[in-house]
Amino acid sequence: MNANAQIGQPVYQSLDEITVAATKTQERAIDALAPVSVVTLEQIQGRNATRVGDLVYNIPGVWLQDRGDDPSTAINIRGLQDFGRVAVVVDGARQNYQRTGHNSNGSFFLNPELIGGIDIVRGPTANIYGSGAIGGVASFRTKDIQDVVRPGERWGVDTNTVFGTNSGRALGSVFGGVHVNPNVDVFAGGTYSTQNNYKDGLGVTVENTAQRLSSGIAKLTVRPADGHEIKLGGIFQEDIYNVGQPRRPVGQPFAQPGAAGNGTSVYATNLKNYTTTLGWKYSRPDDQIFDWDAKIYWNRTDSQQVKTLHNSTAATGNCAGGQPGNSITGCVGDQRGYLIDTLGFDVHNTSRFETGDWRHAITYGGDGFRDDVSTFDKSGNSNKTTPSGERTVTGAFVQWKTSYTSLLEMVSAIRYDNYQLSSSAGSASGDRFSPKITIGLLPASVVTPYISYAEGYRAPSITETLVNGAHVATGAGQGDFSVCPDGTRGFFCFLPNPNLRPEVGKTKEIGVNIKKNDLFRAGDSFRGKLNLFRNDVDDYIDSVQFTGPPFNSFPPIPGVFPTTYLQYQNIANARIQGFEAETMYDANDYFVGVSLTLQEGKNTQTNIGLYSVQPQKVTTTAGLRFLDNQVILSAMWTSVKSNTDIPVTYLPGTSYDLVNLYLQVRPTKDFALNFSVENLLNQYYRPYAIPRAADFTSPQNDVLWASAGAGIVYKAGLKYHFGGS
Repeated sequence: MNANAQIGQPVYQSLDEITVAATKTQERAIDALAPVSVVTLEQIQGRNATRVGDLVYNIPGVWLQDRGDDPSTAINIRGLQDFGRVAVVVDGARQNYQRTGHNSNGSFFLNPELIGGIDIVRGPTANIYGSGAIGGVASFRTKDIQDVVRPGERWGVDTNTVFGTNSGRALGSVFGGVHVNPNVDVFAGGTYSTQNNYKDGLGVTVENTAQRLSSGIAKLTVRPADGHEIKLGGIFQEDIYNVGQPRRPVGQPFAQPGAAGNGTSVYATNLKNYTTTLGWKYSRPDDQIFDWDAKIYWNRTDSQQVKTLHNSTAATGNCAGGQPGNSITGCVGDQRGYLIDTLGFDVHNTSRFETGDWRHAITYGGDGFRDDVSTFDKSGNSNKTTPSGERTVTGAFVQWKTSYTSLLEMVSAIRYDNYQLSSSAGSASGDRFSPKITIGLLPASVVTPYISYAEGYRAPSITETLVNGAHVATGAGQGDFSVCPDGTRGFFCFLPNPNLRPEVGKTKEIGVNIKKNDLFRAGDSFRGKLNLFRNDVDDYIDSVQFTGPPFNSFPPIPGVFPTTYLQYQNIANARIQGFEAETMYDANDYFVGVSLTLQEGKNTQTNIGLYSVQPQKVTTTAGLRFLDNQVILSAMWTSVKSNTDIPVTYLPGTSYDLVNLYLQVRPTKDFALNFSVENLLNQYYRPYAIPRAADFTSPQNDVLWASAGAGIVYKAGLKYHFGGS
């Protein structure tokens, strides 16, 4: 109903949208006693997004560690990312893909043209949503029949075509649905998009940012009885691209001297992603005992790569036939692959009752998933850095949501988590109960203050626990000074840590919800959510490098060298704290809003900042509506401050201002033109801290060339709707 209501008309206040992300019960985002943000279908349709990050970069507390030469999305919420700290779900299916390298340790693949709505919950207040979400939850709903078949129609088709500049980009999509009868719906669609290598804000071409993406989606909905709905859905995506960066031209800005100037290895990549979900919902207004939602799912991400370029053209003895290559990245022509299968379920029910002036809703359920990771690398090091193995995570929860007239609302919950993981290198397990309580005052008034305490539990990943063996050198005698426990040599030795303890996030939060209609004149509205938080993460897991025996010498370099080790270890505590605000004033013919993030994160043992915590982001959104909302002009200005309080092994990102303009013209209810200008100021920006080598002679600075965003981009899109009864 919510989606149907917004078809063909603007949604003035996204915080008025219905969400279930915070408590698994329906409520408006502005009423949720939690830091929740919603991106509506109308907002998505006005963005001409190239990737998922284009839709969420302005949300407070949300950051992205995306590479230009990789179409995947890596989400950071409140300074936490990687290895499942942010639970990403697509139609309820967990996205757990992870590959260790000089990149983020957790990403997912989703074509933005498939998305029908986004819910973001910041912090472990969403611990009922699944294990691991100590940073938050990013929940994506893909398009369905209600997004294309309008009220009064029996069938409908939406088409979309987008063209863009900055070396050329194009997108086309078609989605259609039909109500076969009142109890059967069929929906399907597909997308295809391409882009060439773009130029950054300095006018330098960022190589291997060309991509070819295609996707298909289909859903069947059946209502076998009153209140019951069964939905079968499937998504297929194929992304074809090259990942890696050759030499940046000498004399160009940020070109690197020495061996680092040779760039990195390049891999031709064919990635396929499959998601299948089967859900059963039951809900009737007259049934207060059962409000049921159950789902099972399977998600597969299969990345197959062929090395096409080495950072030196010289032949090497490491590779057959004298092909360029080395023991770290493999040889030109060699294959490697990363495959993860995730099987999971999520089931919960809500029972409602009243006692006097108290209204109660008790939600209870369970969820779980099993990751099966398989890595293949013919001659490189990926088998060591991303080990194969299995992980099973299960949990159950009960939540009590109660309100007393219009004076008080309370949400309390407790969750139980259990995990088991194993591989040829060893195994580990653990479990824990995690509590949550939130108390809000005057939930129906203009200003609703609340306080919250929530804990979240993240089980260690297979890589963190079981990574083992030598990080090999480029060749024998070329830096392999470390002797590992299994007798192999390398730059350093990965050590497994079966005693690694899970992370526990403990968040204290003070929040205020503000909603007021007819503030300055009839029909206007103001919405605001303000949050002050501190998250103490006990047993925070981080990679630690240290030296120790055995000591060894290796000609032709004289001397005695200790062995260098890298191991994922628990540090006593990491503390992340900050302030967030999301506001919007809408006067119908114009609107203006500000979202703000101020935060800091420290390793409390060393008092050194965490590389993943960005300190400041401010986004100002303003717009005008003309001709009875047939023309909407808007601008978004995001100002970001670089994180400089980071370990010396990381290179800071850049401070930057990103200005985007959007124009939507809808001459008829079925026809819409969308225009946009992205990065209007044509700024060079690299928005996140990245690993850096000890000196400029290292060939391992993988992301120094790949992380710059695109310069100015002009886009134009045409949407058309067909439908009938």
